[in-house]
Amino acid sequence: MSSPSMAAQHPPLTGAARVFGTLALSAATFMNVLDTSIANVSLPAIAGDMGVSPVQGTWVITSFAIANAIGVPLTGWLTQRIGQVRLFLSSVLLFVLASWLCGLAPNMTTLIAFRALQGLVAGPMIPLSQTLLLTSYPPAKSGMAMAMWSITTLVAPITGPLLGGWITDNISWPWIFYINIPVGLVAAGATWLIYRERESVTRKLPIDAVGLALLVIWIGALQLMLDKGKELDWFASQQIVAYAIIAAVGFALFLAWELTEEHPVVDLSLFARRNFWVGSVTLAVAYGLFFGNVVIIPLWLQQYMGYTATQAGMVMAPIGLLAIVLTPVVGLTMNRVDPRLYATLSFIFFALVLWLRSHFNTQADFATILLPTIIQGIPMACFFVPLVTITLSGIPPERIPAASGLSNFMRITAGAMGTSISTTLWENRATLHHAQLAEAIHPGNPVAMQTLSDLQASGLTHEQALGVVNNLATQQAFMLSTQEIFYGSAVLFLALIGMIWFAKRTHGDAGADAAGAH
Repeated sequence: MSSPSMAAQHPPLTGAARVFGTLALSAATFMNVLDTSIANVSLPAIAGDMGVSPVQGTWVITSFAIANAIGVPLTGWLTQRIGQVRLFLSSVLLFVLASWLCGLAPNMTTLIAFRALQGLVAGPMIPLSQTLLLTSYPPAKSGMAMAMWSITTLVAPITGPLLGGWITDNISWPWIFYINIPVGLVAAGATWLIYRERESVTRKLPIDAVGLALLVIWIGALQLMLDKGKELDWFASQQIVAYAIIAAVGFALFLAWELTEEHPVVDLSLFARRNFWVGSVTLAVAYGLFFGNVVIIPLWLQQYMGYTATQAGMVMAPIGLLAIVLTPVVGLTMNRVDPRLYATLSFIFFALVLWLRSHFNTQADFATILLPTIIQGIPMACFFVPLVTITLSGIPPERIPAASGLSNFMRITAGAMGTSISTTLWENRATLHHAQLAEAIHPGNPVAMQTLSDLQASGLTHEQALGVVNNLATQQAFMLSTQEIFYGSAVLFLALIGMIWFAKRTHGDAGADAAGAH
């Protein structure tokens, strides 16, 4: 067994080994992130085949999210017991097994159970793919390593609904899970061939059973609150209030326990590092804002602009084009440019994109809606790599898995919160705007009366004419609400610029710092 210092001294990979290692780790990451969103569009088909309501069908998403949120922060602790390479391989192979079982599930109960298993074993995969990739490159090129990794993390959530919809429409929904099998087996095989001699140090740590139990309780309650809040009308529901209380009390007890435990299941002492907490909090908030808006756009297009799912997908698809082109450039220049400058540029462009979207109206054509999506590739390229570099700067190699796991947990949780908050605000503001617009339809408003008169003259009854006007009011109400969400998000992105400058400049070579070489 090697010592921590020896574990840190594995030489970087070279040539074909580095290329195939990068591809294998990226493929596993892509498969993992894809599965967080691929099932969303298939829910009606799954619920129909299983003979359950669409509401019950949402547990296919919820069970994965809860289990995944529990699995991610355990990465550091599990790595110390099992080793980075063995844990990553186990995670990938168990994910493949769980995917196969999901496709075979005979009823909704077993599908939910297998999705939970899939989410749990997926937990360590993303942080460890990040860690192993950093060990594969020399310190000066670790920015490039993070660039390669971040492309998969950015493109997969957008690809998921497109691929899931196509598979469901043209083959059948179990294949959204079966496609993981060949990808996972190839990724695991290549990883074993390339990394088997690069295992990290392991220690027989005692199991922090109390910390683990508290982690499961508070994360489970928080995820249930976020997933079920909109459906149950948030805090008007006693069930949601109960989830919130359990999450808050569980979190407080978890903090108190983990900060005093000798071998904590989650290493909270990382927050004593300024760059870690600034980087991980900024990344989490920015990702929550980004993901909340990514969810709103297709909903608005399909429900109120008459777009089909495929057309809405076409609007979102180019989001990754500029990101794929520019991310390697950011990675290559990471050791020469202050990552705080790149993060600032990212937030300015995100704000610009959202400001452009805040000027959409119901007459906006395809090209108008597409333009901000294309521009969004620029901030996406400058987003992950600098913030991950800041977050992991100066952290010793043996603590990178714990740091990566904790920061990824915060990012994933923020994504769930961003989705819940944005969709709830979107609908609440639309309800308010609809009520205000409805107040304007009265006999004293000549425009409203003329519109009703024209509709009735075209052959509609008075009730039908009112129905048409009500639909127009609903469309405009959601348009106004959409504009507000975009504008508010733009302001928040600009506010985040101030936060990123609380981070200390990474010393000397930023990429080397990220790799934990200093």
